[in-house]
Amino acid sequence: MFPLFSYLQNLTAGWDELECHRVYNFLCEMTDLSRKMQTIVFSKPGSAQKLELRTRLFCRNVLLDHWRHRSDSAFWLTRILKPWPIVNQARLLYIIFGPTSPHDGQVIWQEMIDGPTDESSLRGLADAVRLLYDTGTKEWTADDVISLVDELSVVPREWLLENNARLLILSGNNICFTFMASKAVNGRAAELARMIVFLALVCEKDLYCMDWAVKMMLKICKVFSTLVERSNFLQNVADAFAYVIMEMLQSAMSGDHDEEERNFLNLFHMVHAQANFHKEVLYLTMNNTLST
Repeated sequence: MFPLFSYLQNLTAGWDELECHRVYNFLCEMTDLSRKMQTIVFSKPGSAQKLELRTRLFCRNVLLDHWRHRSDSAFWLTRILKPWPIVNQARLLYIIFGPTSPHDGQVIWQEMIDGPTDESSLRGLADAVRLLYDTGTKEWTADDVISLVDELSVVPREWLLENNARLLILSGNNICFTFMASKAVNGRAAELARMIVFLALVCEKDLYCMDWAVKMMLKICKVFSTLVERSNFLQNVADAFAYVIMEMLQSAMSGDHDEEERNFLNLFHMVHAQANFHKEVLYLTMNNTLST
């Protein structure tokens, strides 16, 4: 595959987008890539594992991974995704950049659903989202990328909120804020409050600065247009911390021994996250009071 990439790189050097677009169409025809993509996006996740893997390897090794400039990678990723509806775009993004088994390279479809995952499982997806958002590709508006992130979080089913929060953090401040601000604009304060709680949990677990989560919450507060809406949102955040801790406690009390240990550890992190989050709120309040 690498010789094919070298040939593609040399062939398209200095070409304009229209000519490169024609090259992509030729590659699709030569490799039957469009039909393969159609098969994997409309099949049950994991039912065509070998085809998923072959498509992932072709896209990564030939079209995406080895360009010197991010704008080139963004161009070819756009060619891959844009012909499809957003539901299929999210599925393709997961197949190409999602977590894979270290043993056979197959896509792990349950990774985001079965339990909390780590940065390494989400890094590829976050980098791809940032690529589309940051490179100024004219075919992707901010709303397009945020809708894609939203759709990605239900591939193949709804993710754990902790994994969703970790993806937002890895995607960077701009994407995280824009994603959450869109929920604020649409009046989804309760959903947004739970996300703040899980952002705090990820900061606690992954050793990020907790004041980042507090500042993000305050930045989101400003999106709400009235004092009543802001107060309601902050109340929702306080309620969400209490509700999530009770949920985790119930899970810890009702699981088997191994699951019980994992759930109690998660509860431990959440209690510390709540304490450190509110500590940063108090520090911020004190500093504001002393400066006035």
